[in-house]
Amino acid sequence: MSLKVFKMSTRQRFIDAAKDGNVLLLECAECHMLHTSTAYFCKRCGASEFSDKIVEGKGKVVTYTIITVPPAGFEDYTPYAFVVVLIDGINLRISGFMGGIATPSDLPIDTKVRVVGYDERGLLIQRQNK
Repeated sequence: MSLKVFKMSTRQRFIDAAKDGNVLLLECAECHMLHTSTAYFCKRCGASEFSDKIVEGKGKVVTYTIITVPPAGFEDYTPYAFVVVLIDGINLRISGFMGGIATPSDLPIDTKVRVVGYDERGLLIQRQNK
């Protein structure tokens, strides 16, 4: 009898990390450059082998777009912002969603934020508690 080992999908590992307030990244086995979990080849050295690296999902807002006219299925979330976050301590950006953002004064650039979960929209981002 053979045993099958089932490895959890990258997507599921990404979601589980987000639910714990973290971000799953891929670390290149050759040069150790960090990539988002959708990388297939290292953009620095071209290698195709990676290992999981979990980092704390804290950072600062570097840009965003406020959504006031949502796509179908997202009406209950409006207004919200699609944000780009620079992760603390590494030169890598991730994107996610912040609810309740209606005007630019609601979300100044450099606002400290953190990952708090994942849903059908993607990563959920909130302001960091001071």
